[in-house]
Amino acid sequence: MKVIFAGTPEFARVAVERLHAAGVDIALVLTQPDRPAGRGLKLQASPVKQWAQERNIPVAQPRSLRLDGKYPDDAQAAKSAIDAAQADVMVVAAYGLILPQWVLDTPRLGCLNIHASLLPRWRGAAPIHRAIEAGDTETGITIMQMDAGLDTGDMLLVEKQPIAPHDTTPTLHDKLAALGGRLMVEALEMAACGCFKPVQQPLEGITYAHKIEKHEAQIDWQQSAAVIKRRIRAFNPFPGASSVLGGEVIKLQDAHISGAARPREIKAGSILNVCAEGVDVATGDGALRITRLQKAGGKSLPVADFLRGFDVQPGMVFGPLPA
Repeated sequence: MKVIFAGTPEFARVAVERLHAAGVDIALVLTQPDRPAGRGLKLQASPVKQWAQERNIPVAQPRSLRLDGKYPDDAQAAKSAIDAAQADVMVVAAYGLILPQWVLDTPRLGCLNIHASLLPRWRGAAPIHRAIEAGDTETGITIMQMDAGLDTGDMLLVEKQPIAPHDTTPTLHDKLAALGGRLMVEALEMAACGCFKPVQQPLEGITYAHKIEKHEAQIDWQQSAAVIKRRIRAFNPFPGASSVLGGEVIKLQDAHISGAARPREIKAGSILNVCAEGVDVATGDGALRITRLQKAGGKSLPVADFLRGFDVQPGMVFGPLPA
């Protein structure tokens, strides 16, 4: 089959690499426009664009696909490229643009999406982060026949993935990216032989994984140790669960529940103990041991290394981020 691939970040690059390795004919790649990145804010191509250019696969980067939208010239140029590709199917993975109906209708077999959750749980933009934040013990990949709704299409393939107690967004991302690529190869094999049996999504259990915002970085030390630990894992590396200590913004990169005594009169956010293994901090219901920290502009360090360059003492208090 001839495929158009639409995707942008590393999650999508893993998928398209897997399809290519399986011998799938990728006629065209759609990806987001180049964005400023790094300290110099130079324009940088997406991981998917870089991959496609290395293999001389045609790339289109429309700012929108709406023919009647803000960028009709971009959309029309993309339409010409999509029509010329004469693809059987479009594979979509973390593309970042809404697909209007004309796109969904163009390929003979429509558009198939790799979604990083067990739909209908965690429809939307940030399913990996939100699953960890919520304390889910499993997630997975759903291969979905796309329709005009937000992740509402019929399910074609589903496979579960356990969420380990130590998983962060990057580690779970890598597991799901590999799983998504493998399942999409299976999906295309099934599509080629007409073996699909679409299953409508359940009407119960619908949740939405809203986009991660910078303001979510701030740690509320009144919350339980378990909740704060999940947020640290979920928001690693972006936006980075953060708090102010000694006048500096500190990102907390890893933590586990501590057995340290937490006197009732101690203020939440107060440092209880400091040692090479971790910094024990009072929370709303106990204590959390921070084991990896990062100063603004610095590297993420194990606590023993962090303490060599930053004075942390019992009695100091983590506080709110600057307004």
